[in-house]
This record gives sequence, structure tokens and C-alpha cells, in this order.
Amino acid sequence: MKIAAYLDQGRPAVGIVSSDLQSVLPVDLPPEAAARGALPLVELLASGAPLPPTGAPVALGAVQLTAPIPRPRRNIFCVGKNYHAHAKEFAGSGFDSSAKTGGEIPTVPIYFTKVPESVVGPTDTIAIPAGVSTAIDYEAELTVVIGKGGKGIRKEDALKHVWGYTIVNDVTARDWQSRHQQWLLGKSFDTFCPMGPWLVSADECDGTRTRVRCWVNGELRQDAPTTDLIFDIPTLIETLSAGITLYPGDLIATGTPVGVGIGFKPPKYLQAGDVVRVEIDGIGTLENPVR
Repeated sequence: MKIAAYLDQGRPAVGIVSSDLQSVLPVDLPPEAAARGALPLVELLASGAPLPPTGAPVALGAVQLTAPIPRPRRNIFCVGKNYHAHAKEFAGSGFDSSAKTGGEIPTVPIYFTKVPESVVGPTDTIAIPAGVSTAIDYEAELTVVIGKGGKGIRKEDALKHVWGYTIVNDVTARDWQSRHQQWLLGKSFDTFCPMGPWLVSADECDGTRTRVRCWVNGELRQDAPTTDLIFDIPTLIETLSAGITLYPGDLIATGTPVGVGIGFKPPKYLQAGDVVRVEIDGIGTLENPVR
């Protein structure tokens, strides 16, 4: 199942995307629920309740996709340095305040968060904040969507708590990330979390065995399978839920592969006029212009 959030004649709506990706079946939701995107449907499905009735199909090309969860219930959980090659490139960049000599590869998952207000849709603009930062980077990431909530989830049970997956571009102000010696501020600027193009259920996409790619202006920068994760999805869920209760619709961005802008010498930061395309097999594509 693919659940999309979109604007239909300017009104928020939610629907089930057809298998051929040509149309969407609108789900009957009140306006206040539709404004929450796919989140109400994930909550319903996680509880075992049936979906509301659907209407007549609408051509996907006739609507404007928004982020599938336009305003998450709380901050997005994100994992830093979770691919071996990226951990090494970041440690060698001079911008990694967490790296220690000989400790480039983390021994436990590194978590940070992005605020809900940073989320934008799969084709929306990434805005460079003039006069605030000149070191804007991209990070393509597979993102877990929690279905069944819980606390103290064991690794062997963790995938039972995954409803599905989506894509996030974890856009980052590298200078702020370094200056403030933590990652919340530099990760959370407005528009710094393109998401989408929809949510895909775990029975249609195996996030443990898919591939993450990112292009900037048509140049392939990132390309890695999720089998290369340092900490796999069950480990991430077990670690996070040990002390924090997870809820349906919570989002966990699992980390980015090697090839981010800071890894080049000199760095290849995003500039006005660039286009960033992120693609994950089994999910779809984000394509965001930069201004």
C-alpha cells in the first residue's frame, strides 16, 4: 500500500496510490484529519481498524503531492554516521565534533532530531537562508514509519513495529552543525526536510534490502544498499525504544551513505539553482530545487 498526501484544488487530501502510480483513491476524512496527511491512516491501520471508504480515482498528475506526514506529531528521530564509508568521510571532513582519534565508526547509534516544521514536500523548494549559512549539504535517507507503538521493543520483534517506509533528504547547515557542536539547529532550518513522495507499507518495500541514491544536477553523488548500515533497523528501534515510547507514525531516518557535499575537497555545497534528486528502490523519488 502507498499512502499519499496531496492538495486537490488547494484542499488537503489523503489517498491510496494505484499500483501503476497513475491515480489515487481519495480516502474519506474530515478536513482536520486530512490536514495531518497519512498519519490518521497509519494510526487506524496500526490499531487494526479498517480504512474509511474511498472515492473515485483522481489522476495523480492532476494533484500536488505534499509531504506524506506534513507535520509529524513530534521531532523526526535521525541517526548520524550509520554507513561505514560516510562515517569515515565525515570524520575526515573537520566538521565532525563527535569524532575522536580512532573512533570514526560509532559503537552505538548516534541519534539527533529534526523539528516537524522543517518538513516540506517531494517537489518543494529547499531554501538557503541568506546571511545565515553558506554550507548547505544534502543527505539521502531511508526513513522508517512506525506502525505498532511500544517501549522496550526487542530487536527480534522490531520489524513487527514497522508500518513502512518513506524518503527524507536530511538537509544540513554544516557550519551550524560544527559551530554549535550538536546537530539540532543545523538540521532543522525551514525546508530542510523534504519528505515523500508517499508512505510505502513494509509488505511492498523491504527497507532492510533496498538501495539509496542521490543526484545533484544529474551527477550521481550517493549510491549504497541499506545492507551497508552499521546499525540495522531492528537495532535502531531497540535502542530508541529502550527509554522512549514509540507511537504510530513516528519517523526514524536511518542515516546517509557516503557522497555528501562535505566529503569532497573542496566541499560541494548546494547552491541556488541546483536540483537534488533522491531515489530509493521500492519507494520513489524526491526532486527538490534549491533557491
